[in-house]
Amino acid sequence: MKPPNNILPMDQRRYEDVPIDKVKVINSRNRDKEQFDMNVQSIGNTGLMKPIRVNDSYLESTGFYELICGEGRLLAHKQLGKTHVAAEVVTCSRKDALLQSLIENIARTKPDSIDFARELKRMQDEGLDTKQISKIACKSEDYVRSIIRLIEQGEERLIQGVESGVFPMSFAIQVSSTEDSQIQGLLMDAFAEGLVTTNNFAQARRIIATRSKTSKKASAPREYSVTQLQKDIAESTRVKTSFVREAKSKENRFMTLLEGVNSLLKDPTLVELLISCNLDKRPDLAGNFRFEQPATREDVS
Repeated sequence: MKPPNNILPMDQRRYEDVPIDKVKVINSRNRDKEQFDMNVQSIGNTGLMKPIRVNDSYLESTGFYELICGEGRLLAHKQLGKTHVAAEVVTCSRKDALLQSLIENIARTKPDSIDFARELKRMQDEGLDTKQISKIACKSEDYVRSIIRLIEQGEERLIQGVESGVFPMSFAIQVSSTEDSQIQGLLMDAFAEGLVTTNNFAQARRIIATRSKTSKKASAPREYSVTQLQKDIAESTRVKTSFVREAKSKENRFMTLLEGVNSLLKDPTLVELLISCNLDKRPDLAGNFRFEQPATREDVS
C-alpha cells in the first residue's frame, strides 16, 4: 500500500460548508483536554482558520461524509453549537482516506510519545511496511520496529508510564525488548527507585535473566526483588572494578619487566654471553609492545 502523493493546486480543490451531523468520524484519537479547550476558545473568538477534510465517496450510499482529518475542529464546532463546518471535500477510497488521517495524526502527535507509537502501529495494521512508515514518520526503520514492538509486547503499566511521563520512551523500548513480563515489571520497579537507567539497562537485564535461570533450576526458587538486584549490581560493579584494577596492575608490571630487559640488552657483554649460550632469541609477544631488537651475532663479532 502506497501513501497518497497526488497534491492538488489550491484552485482545483473543493471547499464546502458541510452539515456537522452528516460527518462521520472513522479514525478517532485521544486528545489533550486543555489543548482542546484552547482550540474551542480560539475558534469561538476568531473562527476556523483551517478547514477540516472529508471524503464524499460514500455520501450517496450512506448519507454521510467520512472525516479524514480535523476531528478536534469538528468537535469544537459541535461544542460551540454550530450546525455547519468549512471542509475540503475530496473523493477517494476509504483506505486512502484512513491513511491520510493516520499521516495527519502523525504530524500532530508529539514524537517519542505513546500516541506517536500507537499511530505507527496503526499504519502497520493498515498494510504499510516498515520502510514506508519510517519515511512518513521521519524515523529510522530500527526505531519504527522497536516502537511498534513496544505497543505489541509492552505491559500496560509500561505504556501508561510513558503516557504519564514516568518512563522515557528510550527506556520503554528497551524494556519491551524483554519478552518476560516478570522481568519487565522488575526493571520498571528498579527504574522507579533510580537503580536502573538507560545507561546500565543492559547490565541489569543480564543480571536478572541469569538470576531467573538459576531460580528455575533451584528446588525452591525465591522471588527476585529490587533489593537483591541492587546487591547484584553492586557486586557486579565491584568484580568488574577489581578485574580492571588487577589487569592494570599486571600490565604495569609487564611493562616494567620489558623496560628492564631493554636496558639489559644494551650491555654488549651480556649480549655476547647470551649469544654464546644460544639464548639471544626472544619469544614473540602477542600485542603491540615496544622493546629493543636483540643484537645479532654479526653485531657482536
